[in-house]
Amino acid sequence: MSNFDDIQNAAKRLRAQRDQLDERASAMHQKIEQVKAVHLRGLRNSVAAVAETQANLLAAVGDAPQLFSKPRSIVLHGIKLGFEKGKGKIDFENEDQVCKLVRKHFPDQFDVLVKTTEKPVKTALATLSAAELKRLGVTVESTGDVAFAKDTTSEVDKLVKALLKGIDDEVAA
Repeated sequence: MSNFDDIQNAAKRLRAQRDQLDERASAMHQKIEQVKAVHLRGLRNSVAAVAETQANLLAAVGDAPQLFSKPRSIVLHGIKLGFEKGKGKIDFENEDQVCKLVRKHFPDQFDVLVKTTEKPVKTALATLSAAELKRLGVTVESTGDVAFAKDTTSEVDKLVKALLKGIDDEVAA
Protein backbone atom coordinates (compact mmCIF):
# COMPACT_ATOMS: atom_id res chain seq x y z
CA MET A 1 0.00 0.00 0.00
CA SER A 2 1.41 3.39 -1.02
CA ASN A 3 1.48 6.42 1.21
CA PHE A 4 1.36 10.04 0.11
CA ASP A 5 5.18 10.47 0.29
CA ASP A 6 5.63 7.49 -2.08
CA ILE A 7 3.17 9.03 -4.54
CA GLN A 8 4.82 12.45 -4.24
CA ASN A 9 8.28 10.96 -4.89
CA ALA A 10 6.99 8.97 -7.88
CA ALA A 11 5.41 12.14 -9.32
CA LYS A 12 8.72 14.00 -8.80
CA ARG A 13 10.63 11.23 -10.64
CA LEU A 14 8.06 11.30 -13.48
CA ARG A 15 8.45 15.10 -13.79
CA ALA A 16 12.24 14.72 -14.00
CA GLN A 17 12.00 11.97 -16.62
CA ARG A 18 9.47 13.92 -18.71
CA ASP A 19 11.65 17.05 -18.54
CA GLN A 20 14.66 15.03 -19.69
CA LEU A 21 12.62 13.49 -22.50
CA ASP A 22 11.38 16.93 -23.53
CA GLU A 23 14.94 18.31 -23.58
CA ARG A 24 16.27 15.41 -25.64
CA ALA A 25 13.39 15.55 -28.11
CA SER A 26 13.80 19.33 -28.48
CA ALA A 27 17.54 18.97 -29.03
CA MET A 28 16.95 16.30 -31.68
CA HIS A 29 14.27 18.41 -33.35
CA GLN A 30 16.64 21.42 -33.46
CA LYS A 31 19.40 19.31 -35.04
CA ILE A 32 16.95 17.93 -37.62
CA GLU A 33 15.89 21.48 -38.51
CA GLN A 34 19.54 22.53 -38.81
CA VAL A 35 20.31 19.62 -41.13
CA LYS A 36 17.21 20.42 -43.19
CA ALA A 37 18.26 24.06 -43.50
CA VAL A 38 21.74 23.06 -44.69
CA HIS A 39 20.51 20.55 -47.30
CA LEU A 40 17.08 21.81 -48.36
CA ARG A 41 18.25 24.17 -51.12
CA GLY A 42 20.44 21.47 -52.66
CA LEU A 43 17.61 18.91 -52.46
CA ARG A 44 15.17 21.30 -54.14
CA ASN A 45 17.71 22.02 -56.89
CA SER A 46 18.30 18.29 -57.40
CA VAL A 47 14.57 17.56 -57.56
CA ALA A 48 14.11 20.29 -60.17
CA ALA A 49 17.10 19.04 -62.19
CA VAL A 50 15.83 15.43 -62.11
CA ALA A 51 12.34 16.53 -63.18
CA GLU A 52 13.74 18.57 -66.08
CA THR A 53 16.10 15.79 -67.21
CA GLN A 54 13.32 13.20 -67.02
CA ALA A 55 11.00 15.43 -69.06
CA ASN A 56 13.74 15.80 -71.70
CA LEU A 57 14.27 12.01 -71.81
CA LEU A 58 10.52 11.37 -72.13
CA ALA A 59 10.34 13.90 -74.96
CA ALA A 60 13.26 12.22 -76.75
CA VAL A 61 11.67 8.77 -76.36
CA GLY A 62 8.31 10.15 -77.50
CA ASP A 63 9.94 11.60 -80.62
CA ALA A 64 11.45 8.22 -81.58
CA PRO A 65 8.71 5.56 -81.33
CA GLN A 66 10.32 3.64 -84.21
CA LEU A 67 13.22 2.70 -81.91
CA PHE A 68 10.84 0.94 -79.52
CA SER A 69 8.72 -1.36 -81.69
CA LYS A 70 10.36 -4.59 -80.47
CA PRO A 71 11.27 -4.54 -77.69
CA ARG A 72 8.96 -1.75 -76.53
CA SER A 73 11.25 -0.87 -73.63
CA ILE A 74 14.94 -1.12 -72.77
CA VAL A 75 17.19 -0.41 -69.79
CA LEU A 76 19.97 2.13 -70.26
CA HIS A 77 22.22 3.11 -67.36
CA GLY A 78 19.74 1.62 -64.89
CA ILE A 79 16.80 3.57 -66.34
CA LYS A 80 13.99 1.58 -67.95
CA LEU A 81 12.51 3.56 -70.83
CA GLY A 82 10.36 3.09 -73.87
CA PHE A 83 6.62 2.68 -74.36
CA GLU A 84 3.98 0.86 -72.34
CA LYS A 85 0.24 0.65 -72.42
CA GLY A 86 -1.31 3.57 -70.57
CA LYS A 87 -3.12 2.64 -67.40
CA GLY A 88 -5.82 5.26 -67.84
CA LYS A 89 -7.38 7.30 -65.08
CA ILE A 90 -10.94 7.68 -63.92
CA ASP A 91 -11.89 11.10 -62.61
CA PHE A 92 -15.12 12.87 -61.72
CA GLU A 93 -16.03 16.13 -60.06
CA ASN A 94 -19.26 15.23 -58.25
CA GLU A 95 -19.37 11.87 -56.44
CA ASP A 96 -23.05 12.24 -55.56
CA GLN A 97 -24.00 12.86 -59.19
CA VAL A 98 -22.05 9.81 -60.36
CA CYS A 99 -23.80 7.68 -57.71
CA LYS A 100 -27.23 8.96 -58.80
CA LEU A 101 -26.47 8.23 -62.44
CA VAL A 102 -25.18 4.74 -61.62
CA ARG A 103 -28.40 4.07 -59.70
CA LYS A 104 -30.43 5.35 -62.69
CA HIS A 105 -28.57 3.66 -65.55
CA PHE A 106 -27.14 0.56 -63.87
CA PRO A 107 -29.41 -0.25 -60.90
CA ASP A 108 -28.53 -3.96 -61.02
CA GLN A 109 -24.79 -3.13 -60.66
CA PHE A 110 -25.17 -0.38 -58.04
CA ASP A 111 -23.72 -2.47 -55.20
CA VAL A 112 -20.66 -3.31 -57.32
CA LEU A 113 -20.07 0.18 -58.73
CA VAL A 114 -20.77 2.24 -55.59
CA LYS A 115 -19.22 1.74 -52.18
CA THR A 116 -21.75 2.11 -49.38
CA THR A 117 -20.35 2.53 -45.87
CA GLU A 118 -22.33 2.26 -42.66
CA LYS A 119 -20.46 2.79 -39.44
CA PRO A 120 -21.58 3.64 -35.90
CA VAL A 121 -20.61 7.16 -34.80
CA LYS A 122 -19.04 6.78 -31.35
CA THR A 123 -19.41 10.42 -30.37
CA ALA A 124 -23.13 10.31 -31.14
CA LEU A 125 -23.54 6.98 -29.36
CA ALA A 126 -21.87 8.46 -26.28
CA THR A 127 -24.87 10.77 -25.87
CA LEU A 128 -27.22 7.81 -25.31
CA SER A 129 -27.99 6.42 -21.89
CA ALA A 130 -26.48 3.15 -20.68
CA ALA A 131 -29.87 1.44 -21.08
CA GLU A 132 -30.20 2.67 -24.68
CA LEU A 133 -26.65 1.55 -25.47
CA LYS A 134 -27.37 -1.86 -23.97
CA ARG A 135 -30.42 -2.23 -26.30
CA LEU A 136 -28.06 -1.60 -29.22
CA GLY A 137 -25.56 -4.18 -28.00
CA VAL A 138 -23.00 -1.54 -27.12
CA THR A 139 -20.92 -1.98 -23.98
CA VAL A 140 -19.36 0.88 -22.07
CA GLU A 141 -15.95 0.29 -20.53
CA SER A 142 -13.76 2.10 -18.02
CA THR A 143 -16.51 4.24 -16.50
CA GLY A 144 -15.32 3.71 -12.91
CA ASP A 145 -12.40 5.42 -11.22
CA VAL A 146 -9.18 5.05 -13.19
CA ALA A 147 -5.75 6.16 -11.97
CA PHE A 148 -4.11 8.77 -14.18
CA ALA A 149 -1.02 11.01 -14.37
CA LYS A 150 -0.88 13.88 -16.87
CA ASP A 151 1.66 16.61 -17.49
CA THR A 152 0.10 19.94 -16.47
CA THR A 153 3.02 22.27 -17.25
CA SER A 154 3.01 21.90 -21.04
CA GLU A 155 1.66 19.79 -23.82
CA VAL A 156 4.49 17.57 -24.99
CA ASP A 157 5.20 18.32 -28.61
CA LYS A 158 4.09 15.97 -31.40
CA LEU A 159 7.58 14.62 -31.83
CA VAL A 160 7.68 13.41 -28.23
CA LYS A 161 4.25 11.81 -28.64
CA ALA A 162 5.42 10.07 -31.79
CA LEU A 163 8.53 8.82 -30.01
CA LEU A 164 6.47 7.56 -27.07
CA LYS A 165 4.02 5.86 -29.44
CA GLY A 166 6.93 4.20 -31.23
CA ILE A 167 8.31 2.96 -27.92
CA ASP A 168 4.85 1.74 -26.83
CA ASP A 169 4.41 -0.07 -30.14
CA GLU A 170 7.81 -1.77 -29.78
CA VAL A 171 7.03 -2.84 -26.21
CA ALA A 172 3.62 -4.21 -27.28
CA ALA A 173 5.14 -6.23 -30.13
